[in-house]
Amino acid sequence: MAATLYRPEWEHDNCGIGAIADIRGRKSHQIVADALTIVENLEHRAGKDAEGKTGDGVGILTQVPHRYFAGVCPALGITLPGEREYGVGMFFFPQGELQRRQAMQMFEVIVQKEGLAFLGWRKVPIAADVLGSKARACMPAIWQGFVQKPAGVAPGLPFDRRLYVVRRVFEQSSPASYVCSLSSRTIVYKGMFLVGQLRTFFDDLRAPEYESALAIVHSRFSTNTEPSWQRAHPNRLIAHNGEINTIRGNVNKMLAREETMHTDAFGDDLARVLPVVNSAGSDSAMLDNTLEFLLMSGMELPLAVTVALPEPWAHNDTLSRQRRDFYQYYATMMEPWDGPAAILFSDGDVLGAALDRNGLRPARYCVTAGGRLILASETGVLDLDERQILRKGRLHPGKMLLADLAHGELLDDDAVRERYAAQRPYG
Repeated sequence: MAATLYRPEWEHDNCGIGAIADIRGRKSHQIVADALTIVENLEHRAGKDAEGKTGDGVGILTQVPHRYFAGVCPALGITLPGEREYGVGMFFFPQGELQRRQAMQMFEVIVQKEGLAFLGWRKVPIAADVLGSKARACMPAIWQGFVQKPAGVAPGLPFDRRLYVVRRVFEQSSPASYVCSLSSRTIVYKGMFLVGQLRTFFDDLRAPEYESALAIVHSRFSTNTEPSWQRAHPNRLIAHNGEINTIRGNVNKMLAREETMHTDAFGDDLARVLPVVNSAGSDSAMLDNTLEFLLMSGMELPLAVTVALPEPWAHNDTLSRQRRDFYQYYATMMEPWDGPAAILFSDGDVLGAALDRNGLRPARYCVTAGGRLILASETGVLDLDERQILRKGRLHPGKMLLADLAHGELLDDDAVRERYAAQRPYG
């Protein structure tokens, strides 16, 4: 018999989300600085303790800042290859030195056993004195690890798939550690901060050489959850505002499918990355787990989001036949992850936003003459010259907006969904 009314399966949150991208993929530090300004302007959507010194969680996802790492790593004896020729992991290790060293050694052994070369560790420079006492008391040891891409593996997703296997094996071997991100394309900085502390806590984020063409930020409001360093967003692909009301059914069905799951993408490694969903995570973390597995299995990220958060199609006679066939096909494999939920997502090559079909969470956007896309849970997150705004609006229920930085395109909902519906004879 439970001693309290608390139930972990009831945990939900309601937060502030924001993103900015150069649609043509041009990297700059200004993108990162503006993203930090966005999250600082979302303070009203962030939770804090009664003392007002410890936040529920704040974080940022960017592309891997190669120019910055190439400048700071040589002093540590780490020689980095070219951009996207290595992966970087952001780790939350136990504070105890013995446990931390054991976890580090375990990661190095796993990397070697997976046929990859480990390049070295970097202790992330931080300013712990900016934190409140509660956040400082449970603060992990924050380190970065660098892994070289093997010569026979293609950059991008194929290399990230190898890193995904490494991470999943490590997570099962070292449950006291948490991997914020391990990728050749993206990296996550996050923690139990107030919104203004993200910029001041991590020295890296203020460096002019830290450049990215995209950034996603998140300020957490833990309505029914305990804040923690691990639960801060972004997760490895998404930042999420709202809650997944169907989460218990979604997770149970994902777990039930594992006996019959098959993909050629992993070869003999599929069993080593199971279970797909960490049921100890929050609802948004479990959605992130699912999208990540679909991505690593060979499904493009916007397609995975479309399948998990479909538009209301069953009784919509305005949709094309091939689009209805597309949804009918995937409905036999994946039930909707229904919200209310608004998510921002990125794999380092695309940045998008999607609203679930209930449409009860706000998502606003604008496009500037300079080729920037700004997305957020509300307007006014950045000071913009109205004369420079080419287009602005809001996401409607079940709709998506996608910036494809690799091709310099901004695609609306119809363009994204019709493209995927036409790829196969789903009927």
